Amino acid sequence: MRNDPATIERLLTTPGTWAVVGLSTNTARAAYGVSALVRGLGHRIVPVHPRAETVHDSPGVRSLAEIDVPVDVVDVFVNAGLAGAVVDQAIAIGAKAVWLQLGVIDRAAADRAEAAGLDVVMDRCPAIEAGRLGLRG
Repeated sequence: MRNDPATIERLLTTPGTWAVVGLSTNTARAAYGVSALVRGLGHRIVPVHPRAETVHDSPGVRSLAEIDVPVDVVDVFVNAGLAGAVVDQAIAIGAKAVWLQLGVIDRAAADRAEAAGLDVVMDRCPAIEAGRLGLRG
């Protein structure tokens, strides 16, 4: 079930690898702060950005296909018009879940992810959800 509260809690509290698509060194972007919080919750962060920058002491990659470890969550910080391609890449690499950020809504992509067996969170922010759960990162 999409946006299932138990799934959200499990994704935030079970340590894993989060590929953060759209994460760069730009501290003004939401991806920067949210990924810091997610990292503070005990998750490994893999920045995914065309510049492949190191962010929060984590080396970046240019695409999901370059990640050489299993990915638990693909956190999508790109324009909704680009989200479908990212979700398809998440499915292709065998990610366990996709998390589409606030305002990133692509129902067809979410349907594809669910059909492929991935957990799906859409139009939600991990920082807001962590706050609701009383989690501190």
